This record gives sequence, structure tokens and C-alpha cells, in this order.
Amino acid sequence: MRTTRFKEYIPENKSPFEKLLDIFKELITHTSGDVDEAIDWLRELDKEYKLTDDDYTIDDFIEDLKMKGFLRQEIDPGDMGEGSGEGTGSGLSITAKTERLIRKGALEQIFGKLKKSGSGNHKTSFSGKGDEKTGDHRPYQFGDDLSSISMTESLRNAQVNQGGFDSSLTEDDLVVEDTHYRAQMSTVLMIDISHSMILYGEDRITPAKKVAMALSELITTRYPKDTLDIIVFGDDAWPIDIGELPYLKVGPYHTNTVAGLELAMDILRKKKNANKQIFMITDGKPSCLKERDGSYYKNSFGLDDYIVGKCLNMAAQARRLNIPITTFMIAQDPYLQQFVQDFTQANKGKAFYTGLQGLGSFIFEDYERNRKKNIR
Repeated sequence: MRTTRFKEYIPENKSPFEKLLDIFKELITHTSGDVDEAIDWLRELDKEYKLTDDDYTIDDFIEDLKMKGFLRQEIDPGDMGEGSGEGTGSGLSITAKTERLIRKGALEQIFGKLKKSGSGNHKTSFSGKGDEKTGDHRPYQFGDDLSSISMTESLRNAQVNQGGFDSSLTEDDLVVEDTHYRAQMSTVLMIDISHSMILYGEDRITPAKKVAMALSELITTRYPKDTLDIIVFGDDAWPIDIGELPYLKVGPYHTNTVAGLELAMDILRKKKNANKQIFMITDGKPSCLKERDGSYYKNSFGLDDYIVGKCLNMAAQARRLNIPITTFMIAQDPYLQQFVQDFTQANKGKAFYTGLQGLGSFIFEDYERNRKKNIR
């Protein structure tokens, strides 16, 4: 009979600093990198939930953050008089070390089931010069990497071709071990920063930022040969650096989906990789266009046929460029879902109708499927 043994669960023993750091990372993401606001929230949480004691206070935690390189003190030339405290106007800001820690935390939180591997599984059906050996051999061709020559098989050929124990080796004797190409992917992640991302008391921009940070950490650490570009779109669209993600805020913008798609495709046209894709995270309908004369056409009421038509044209154009678009629509309205269905049909891409909770896992699963797909 099989015996099942149970043992007492022992929670992970974290230091007071580590416990507070986990909370601080969340607060920094919610406050878009505003250290003073995050610390104010941390102090309020401490009052309510007794996060610290006399042996280790919030002030001790702040000093440790500075000492360990997570925070830096910005010097304001116009404020050389009275010293500033740790509250409003402290002059503290997060460092690049903290930005990386937040991205890593987002990766663990959203893609927690991801198992580490070597360089990834991105094979295609093309054979030739590549990264992964197949176990098959073929005759040497001019231009093959000399390191791919199989000396054992080549010497065996020399013995067969030359006869006896003649040790001379000719080019005709050489064979190389065949390899697979690995598919490299160029990805553009589009993030909607229109005002609707914080409407009706729902914070939708924070989960979107977490997904973007997790995806950027995933690609830069697990797929170093891939490229990731991040753009945001409201009335217009513009690129941002990975380091800007924690500071991302929504604005008083409409949703110019066309501008985002135009910029994404311009970026991907310049990439040498054969495999290209766009991820688009949005919670609202397209409601804005920029006309050729520089004016803006806006309509926030329902789906505007003129704007929708432009969006569908962009989807079809991306399809002709072999750029699939995966849309993550954070909305339950049937008429918006119908628009996404029409958009997806025009692009022959993918669409997910999801709430905020499952956003990260959907992106991860779809990205992995694209990565493993054979390119023919």
C-alpha cells in the first residue's frame, strides 16, 4: 500500500526588508514610479496592518533602499536651503536596479510557471547554418562554418575514398553535421494609454504595465536574439524604452489605434527577422484618427464607420506584410467584441476577450505558440 506522508508547511522566512520590498515594488508600479507617493501609501499600510515594529521601521527600510542601491537622492539646485524629509518632496527616485527588479517581479508574478531552459526552442524547417544540431550529416559546402565539420565522419570518408591507411584528407571527404535555423522574432507591443484605462474606478493600466514588463523581461532574458519594441498610443503613438514602463501613465487621450498600428509596422519593416508580430492591449474602441492636414477626427460615441474602416484597412495591410496581430481586448461589450472579430478576420490574426486577471497568461501562451511554430 502506498503511504502518503504530510509534513508541516513552513512559510518562506523573509527578512523585514524583503517583506517590505515586495510591497514597495507593487506600490511603485501603481504610482507610476512616484517614490514619495509609494512611501506615503506604505506608511498608511503600516499603520493599518502593523508591517513594522520598533526594531525595524519604515525609515529604516528607506535607508536600506538607498544603501542597497534601490533609491537615489536627487539634488534639486533650487532647494539648497532647508533639508527635505522622507515625505512629500523628498527628492528620492528609483534606480535602474529597481526598474529591473520590478520587471523580474512582474515576470515571476505573471509567468510564474515558466521553466528556464537554454536558448529556447525556436526551430524552423530550414536546414543549413544554424544553432541546433540535427544529428544528420551532409557534404561540406563552401561557406560552411569550419566548426561544424564532423572530423570522425570526414576521416572515415577519407579512409573509404583513399583506401587503406592513406591519411590524406580532401575537400570531397569533408562532411558537416546539419543544423536547424532558429526562428528569431521581432515583436512590437502596443499599449493603450487612453483615458478609458482608468475610467469607472477600474485601474486597467497597472495590469497592462505588468504584462509589458513581464514580456520585456521574458524576451530579453530567455530570447536574447529576439527584439522587442514597445509603443503607447492615445491621440498619437510613440515608442518608449523598457525602462519607462514603471512610470507609464494614462492621459486625457482618445484611442488612435491606426496611429499605433502605423508606427508598429514602420518599426517591423526595418527588422531583418523573417518572423514579426504585434501584440495590442486595449480596453476601448478606436475613437480617433489623425488626418493628413494634421487635424484630429474624434468620435467617442459608438463605433464610427470612418474610423473602423481605417482600422480594418490597417489590419489587412499588416496581413499582406505577414505580420499577425494578436489583440487582447479588455471589454465585454458585444459591439466591441464584434469589432475585434472583424479586425481579426481582416488580419487573419488572433484575438482574446479577457478580463485583467488572465491577461498575462494569455500573452505568454500565444507568444510561446508563435515561437515554436515552424516557419515554412
